[in-house]
Amino acid sequence: MKRFIIGTAGHVDHGKTRLIKALTGRETDRLKEEKERGISIELGFAPFKLPSGTLVGVVDVPGHERFIKNMLAGVGGMDMVILVVAADEGIMPQTREHLDIIDLLQVQKGIIVITKTDLVDEEWLDLVQEEVRELVKETVLDNAPVVPVSSVTGKGIRQLIEVIDMTAEDLRERPAAGFFRMPVDRVFSKTGFGTVVTGTLLSGRLRLGDVVEILPDMEEARVRTLQVHGNKVEEALAGQRVAVNLAATERENINRGSVIAAQGMLKPSHRLDVQLRLISDMKKNLANRARVRVHIGTSEILARVVLLEKDELEPGETGFVQLECEDPVIAARGDLLVIRSYSPMRTIGGGKVIDSAPPKRKRFHAETIDILRTKSKGAPEELLHQFMLSSGQAAYMQPDLKRGVGLDQLTTEEAIDKLISQSVLRQLAVENKIYYILNSSYSQKGDEIAATLEKYHSVYPLRQGISKEEIRSRHFPGINNKIFSALMDIYQADEIINIAGENIAKHGFQPLPQGEQVQVFKKIDEEYLSSGFQPPGWEDIKSRYKLNPAESEEILNYFINKKVLVKLEDSVLIHKANLEKGKNLLIKFLEDKGEITLGEARDLLNTSRKFTLPVLSYFDKEKLTRRIDDKRVPY
Repeated sequence: MKRFIIGTAGHVDHGKTRLIKALTGRETDRLKEEKERGISIELGFAPFKLPSGTLVGVVDVPGHERFIKNMLAGVGGMDMVILVVAADEGIMPQTREHLDIIDLLQVQKGIIVITKTDLVDEEWLDLVQEEVRELVKETVLDNAPVVPVSSVTGKGIRQLIEVIDMTAEDLRERPAAGFFRMPVDRVFSKTGFGTVVTGTLLSGRLRLGDVVEILPDMEEARVRTLQVHGNKVEEALAGQRVAVNLAATERENINRGSVIAAQGMLKPSHRLDVQLRLISDMKKNLANRARVRVHIGTSEILARVVLLEKDELEPGETGFVQLECEDPVIAARGDLLVIRSYSPMRTIGGGKVIDSAPPKRKRFHAETIDILRTKSKGAPEELLHQFMLSSGQAAYMQPDLKRGVGLDQLTTEEAIDKLISQSVLRQLAVENKIYYILNSSYSQKGDEIAATLEKYHSVYPLRQGISKEEIRSRHFPGINNKIFSALMDIYQADEIINIAGENIAKHGFQPLPQGEQVQVFKKIDEEYLSSGFQPPGWEDIKSRYKLNPAESEEILNYFINKKVLVKLEDSVLIHKANLEKGKNLLIKFLEDKGEITLGEARDLLNTSRKFTLPVLSYFDKEKLTRRIDDKRVPY
């Protein structure tokens, strides 16, 4: 099932919040001030199920100019945007600025919704639609569907839902592969729980018990509970709106703009290399070292723009710049950002991060520009690496990589060799075919498997491990059994796991009784050993040692898996050592006599007919003896 976020954009009081209520049945204004004033100040959220069954998160962003920074905190996590224009007012200042922001951040898909159609006639509505289509030309919303609605009468709402569902079919999901990261857009404390943060997962996955890093302060915290759309979950994936209850940290340590991420994957920086584009209707040129407001993820940071190629950047121009940030910034290569003028505050441009932790760059330096130009396009190995991170597969063949990145054969081979030499990739041979896997994904999966096994062994210390199929379906659902088996062999060689038949255990694990179980096991072992060929029934053992059904099954399976006891029939268990003694007695008797009857075997084993028959049947299956009429002879 697809996971994605829909957001609204548009001028204040154009009906965004009421539209969301008409779609979802939920009120997104939370604050008292919002309800009193009738405008959104903070971000609001609501879950929404489409007719296809896909559950999406809907973000309601503020439209008022004073709250643009709050709007920017939400738009970065959107996969689809609904640009709202009120029919009675048409295009307004924040309509244009929100459209600039949507275009700069390259939101995947969009729909234009004309609200308040119950307040105008058809002729006026046609004029507004024409005006809007003209506005969005040559932006990411060019050719976006336009849907007129009335949130009051409900007219057009059903059609809008259908258009959203159809548009969602073409959305690309955010990659669940790669490392986890989530910009924080809201943080609060809840009695009995502690610190809770919310945001949109940009990549990777987050699980209960994971230890995360809080950036930029680089503090650690543990995931206590997770919620997606208000429901408790054990795992959250990229593209989902998530509430995370963090243990071992205080509310004061986190703010909007903080990022929680997998440990060691991101680092704070005071500089960003960016390919910056100014909007075309900017009133004046952007001068070198202009002070601006940088919006990236959910953070707003003051910075100086160092123009690397010229002294001024003109409206509509694109150029390489270095942002010198006044506070630490958390970003990754390829992240998109928006810049606004310091005063008066207005969106003036945006761009893509080329390097998230660069050295100080020289201006008008040809080599620097060449480096940035290459990085902006991406060196072949960087493009290959990025493709593998974003596509989310576990293993790739060379044709997959060549096709996915659009490189020629020789360049693909050279890029692969370079990534292998850099220990970014490793090879996997499966039936004369070579697959490539990311070392980062391999390590992450290894940690996840080890954690799964650790948890399993703590609950079931007597079991051999988890079945291979369960590990495959849980951690590698997209690969076939042959590739999975080859991967498991590598994990075993790297001493991460042990493979025991069809089961997988953590490396070094041995199923053993714990605590008070040790004495119980010893007594049961001694009882079966001393009983020879007249062993007790397991039901008697259960009663004698007061074992509940689950405990009884675990202990019995342990003795059988360890080959201490051998099950001859459902009700007959013999100690393995006694079977060995019986085997030696039987071999000697047959060497002397050549055959043995049931009665002779009964006397030889000093038991009754009840146990003699299953013992002899066992030796028949072991091909020690074979039955001829009512006698046994050597096999």
